[in-house]
Amino acid sequence: MYPARFDYLAPTTIEEALDALSRLSQRGEDAKILAGGQSLIPLMKLRLASPSVLVDINRLPGLAFIEPADGHLRIGALARHSDLAESNVVRRSNHTMAAAAPWISDPLVRNLGTIGGSLAHADPLGDWASVMLACGADIVARSTAGERIMPIGEFLLGLFTTALRPDELLTEVRVPRYRGPAGGTYLKLERKVGDYATVGVAVHLQLDQGKQRIAEAGIGLTSVAPSNLKAVAAEQALVGEAPGEELFAEAGDLAARAAEPRSDLRGSAEYKRDVVRTFVQRGLARAVELARAG
Repeated sequence: MYPARFDYLAPTTIEEALDALSRLSQRGEDAKILAGGQSLIPLMKLRLASPSVLVDINRLPGLAFIEPADGHLRIGALARHSDLAESNVVRRSNHTMAAAAPWISDPLVRNLGTIGGSLAHADPLGDWASVMLACGADIVARSTAGERIMPIGEFLLGLFTTALRPDELLTEVRVPRYRGPAGGTYLKLERKVGDYATVGVAVHLQLDQGKQRIAEAGIGLTSVAPSNLKAVAAEQALVGEAPGEELFAEAGDLAARAAEPRSDLRGSAEYKRDVVRTFVQRGLARAVELARAG
């Protein structure tokens, strides 16, 4: 099936892009931003999305950066998944992101798809949103009115829904850098290479300076709820405690209870909860191992 007819804009500066989004928003046009296109184009071909205008941002300069600055790992919206998978800066700065990047779909999607596009798409089967929930990331959006910064939990509103306004462009993701001994990972169960997650679990931990207690914890769940899910009760149970098997088992149980999976061809709801439970325990053990080795 072919997409419905649409107009096409290809601005060459961020200012041009923001001006275009502002004008289109004022006219009530259904405009969509085209970055990697790995999520949007298939929807358009199936006519599940039929925007009247595509605003192609691939020619915008200065949006593909990956750099540490001001206590954050700053990532431009046009950074490709493969850029993140190959980045030494990511490997040194954030174990959870480094573990997740090679799991993003297949090589074709990793080479074309962008982190900004993935987060703006807000597919509950997407991996990056869970990673950002675990790591406490912020989203930067710009419009002609200025810039605003949103915690990832406020940015993600639900199934394919974010807090981005029609006149806004997601320009940057900011992930807090480690302030002490820290570690994390991403575990993903998929039926075949490049498939969506049956279950995904992102884990982030920071230990105190003596590496004896958990100072900070983050757990994000993929594909087990209507949107990517932050396992708050499990996180709270970890903070201030000494790492260990019993504690991790408790956190796994709490995360499994928070999950809302549906039975389908990939497995029963109870099976998926068991995977959440197991992955949380494994992920926490790996995170502590990395934190203590650093």
